[in-house]
Amino acid sequence: MLRRRMLAVIVLTLASTVLPACDPAPVVEPGDISTPSDEEPAEGSVEARGATEELEEQQERTEQRLEALEEAKAEGLFGAGEPALGEPAPGWAGEQVMSAGTDDWEPATAADPNAPFVYLLTTRYAAKPCAGNCPTPYLVLEVSGDGGRTWNDGVPLCACKGSGQYDPIIEVVPDTGDVYAVYMNGYNVVFTRSIDHGLSWSEPVPTWGKVSWGDKPALATDATGQHVYLSWNGPQGGDPWIAQSHDFGQTWSQMRVARTKRYYFAYDGVVMDDGTVVLSESSITYTAPGATPEGVVEIHAFVSHDLGATWRNVVVDSVQVGQPCADCRADYYIGHTSVTVDGDGRLVYAYDGATEALGPQRAYVRSSTDGGLTWSPRIAVSSASEHASSPMVEATGDGDVRLVYMQTSGGGDVDRWNAWFRRSTDGGRTWSAPLRISDASSGAEYKHPEGFEEIYGDYGEIVITSTGKTFAVWGEAFSYIGPGGTWFNREL
Repeated sequence: MLRRRMLAVIVLTLASTVLPACDPAPVVEPGDISTPSDEEPAEGSVEARGATEELEEQQERTEQRLEALEEAKAEGLFGAGEPALGEPAPGWAGEQVMSAGTDDWEPATAADPNAPFVYLLTTRYAAKPCAGNCPTPYLVLEVSGDGGRTWNDGVPLCACKGSGQYDPIIEVVPDTGDVYAVYMNGYNVVFTRSIDHGLSWSEPVPTWGKVSWGDKPALATDATGQHVYLSWNGPQGGDPWIAQSHDFGQTWSQMRVARTKRYYFAYDGVVMDDGTVVLSESSITYTAPGATPEGVVEIHAFVSHDLGATWRNVVVDSVQVGQPCADCRADYYIGHTSVTVDGDGRLVYAYDGATEALGPQRAYVRSSTDGGLTWSPRIAVSSASEHASSPMVEATGDGDVRLVYMQTSGGGDVDRWNAWFRRSTDGGRTWSAPLRISDASSGAEYKHPEGFEEIYGDYGEIVITSTGKTFAVWGEAFSYIGPGGTWFNREL
């Protein structure tokens, strides 16, 4: 995801209640329900941030990453393909890189709950995969048929025409094993599916018409694959929109679920067995000097109990804007969310945030047993003496919850980063001791015995395979500009 500033000037918010930091969220009243509307954005609101400016910024970032990649290769710092050495974490196979010679950013993963297929999808900054108007960056897919032990060669998800492909998300339909993927082609969020375990893919379907702006989509599907939900911000500003399909992704409708001065980021979503949809998002205000973030970061759950006809905006928590990134955008570490549900219908929500402005962040979890309307008090799962970001959570069975988050090793100052794993067997009430799973100490020049130099991308993901094992993927790099790679580890 490319972090964006929002300059909207019109306010028409859903009446969500911001709760104190450690209190459960209130039940949202009927007046907080958002319904579809054909109303167009008011003149002067989203247009205050023009598409041309955003496109130029995106193109500039792509050029910077491609230049950094070539410079690192020329200096012998990248692409040599060193073996990833280190002592594997107990019970884990050992960290591996998806591709040693390529600059890969923001990975996504999915696992079939009933078969040994695992999927890896990443954004690759490299030579174009086809001639002419072919995208860079583009998305690369790898498939494993044995739970993540071995992988096929990476291939473009779609060597489609366009300016660039970003923000991939991939999911497996539980009942059928079909694979759904969404991504941004330029600023247009498109949907594609595979019915043969990723060997071939349908023609990408726009989930909206041609738009001037959009940002990272979150994808959730029911067990049958018929009901599919996407959330992203746009179509030109930072308001949250939800697109939905009730015919297996063939056709889509859209609705705005909040109009506000806050800028929303979508990250994750689940569809519960009873059809309840819960989407995890955060919202930020960019009102500090230089259009940098300030104030509180609100942690949201958008909840629907009627197949997406109406939505409730529940503020799960409010946290402070945390420690800024020194060599990238000031909002790079803040506002990450993830949500999951276990076999008993217990929701677990993970997020990051600070308790004091610009202070170190911690990773937190809350749980809900009423479909996301109220939430338990927060539980901190990262160290109080370090800076944490980017939690990812997945659950199965009776309260079996797996969690991965990024955390520094410099005593609170950003020095080196690592990926840490914890597990709960009681629905998130208590957790196992932290285990470092970014356990390779070599394999790239940005890898060191104490950790890697920078998180590469706004998100990673974890899944649980058909044998009940955790598979986790994330990005590591020299810096926000890169180059870097997609790294993964799996439980034995």
